[in-house]
Amino acid sequence: MADHLEIEQKFDVDEDFERPDFGTLRDVLREDVTAGTPVRYQLAATYYDTQDERLLASKITLRTRTGGTDEGWHLKLPAGQDARHELGEPLSAGPADARGVPERFAAQVADVTGGLPLAPIAVLDTDRTVVTLTGRDGRVVAEVADDLVTARRVAGSAEVTAGQPLRWREIEIEVPVAWPRLQQAAADLLRAAGARPAGHGSKLARLLSR
Repeated sequence: MADHLEIEQKFDVDEDFERPDFGTLRDVLREDVTAGTPVRYQLAATYYDTQDERLLASKITLRTRTGGTDEGWHLKLPAGQDARHELGEPLSAGPADARGVPERFAAQVADVTGGLPLAPIAVLDTDRTVVTLTGRDGRVVAEVADDLVTARRVAGSAEVTAGQPLRWREIEIEVPVAWPRLQQAAADLLRAAGARPAGHGSKLARLLSR
């Protein structure tokens, strides 16, 4: 699981939103861009933070996730507008702290946590449909993730949930390398179908802001 720069745009949509045909981007861009067959995944994630949510306040997210193509631990650090550095570790990462957080990640955020322990603060289950966009040479130029999310706060441990679950649907457009024309065209296509710029920078922030 390689570390990488995550460049994405997020949009809020209604649960009955009809996802547009991203194959039409070929005509808009006048580029050989092909939209693949949608693939569905079931994702389960647990998010970690200090009790007073210091990571969230610094726009940092730390989670472990199963399902999909990138199972494991993920630490996301802000890297400018619409971009974050994402660090990854396998689920069976080596040395860990008392809560199982990989030592590399705990050390990375130590200045933010101030030595306070990291513990589960939220669990998110996501029904994700991914449409992959490829270029003429077959390389991936973008991934569109259509997410139906059910999220709950956590009290003390991942087995104890607090409050009623929050449910919403959102769309993410992620590109491995910035391509402004493609990003703009895909965003315009979504907005024309009724999508709105996301009101929060992350799923966790949306849950914890209610």
